[in-house]
Amino acid sequence: MSNENKDKDKVQDLVVKFEVEGQEVKLSKQIVQEYIVGTEVPITNQEFKLFTELCKVRKLNPFLREAYLIKYKAETPAQLVVGKDAILKRAVLNPNYDGMECGIIVQKEDGSIEERQGTFKLGTEQLVGGWARVFRKDWTHPTYSSVSFNEVAQRKNDGSLNSNWSTKGATMVEKVAKVRALRETFVEDLAGMYEAEEIQQDIPQQEPIEVQADVIEQTEETKEVSMNEL
Repeated sequence: MSNENKDKDKVQDLVVKFEVEGQEVKLSKQIVQEYIVGTEVPITNQEFKLFTELCKVRKLNPFLREAYLIKYKAETPAQLVVGKDAILKRAVLNPNYDGMECGIIVQKEDGSIEERQGTFKLGTEQLVGGWARVFRKDWTHPTYSSVSFNEVAQRKNDGSLNSNWSTKGATMVEKVAKVRALRETFVEDLAGMYEAEEIQQDIPQQEPIEVQADVIEQTEETKEVSMNEL
């Protein structure tokens, strides 16, 4: 067996362990590939390392769908995606969090542009963007973020909007603006955490992942390691 294949097998058997809110999380390359990625396109050792490092540092539990690793093609890098609720949760837990305002930007019948709280709009109005404003107790000014609908909307190969963006466009564009504003405000907690809509990715089903015990259980060949050993 070549040294390269031996290295691959070694990482395949390694287990990274960390704790999230009192619950132990164990991740191996096999578990991430089978239960988190959910496709047969193999992830690389580097992608496994980056994903587990993000989960460990940011205290994300991928089995509760707080983090995803998405890979559809072998020739393209895997995408690390975080659930919106996980981002909001970490912002709210920051002692300096002091609330948020958010909504949509619409173009009215007379051509004027209005920044509106919430996601309500009339059928005669055109949705053109989303906005959010996040407040910190230790900052004198809030963080403001606005996004263009056409820039962030997810589209199919034929150019038409995908299901979520065609039916819930206001909710989706508000969410993108909200996540960006939160990350800019609490970079110490949210750096490197990107939500699916921000990077034009669809995420798998939302239900928590159940991993069979015999998959997680370490065998004689399985070794627990720190991230520095990978």
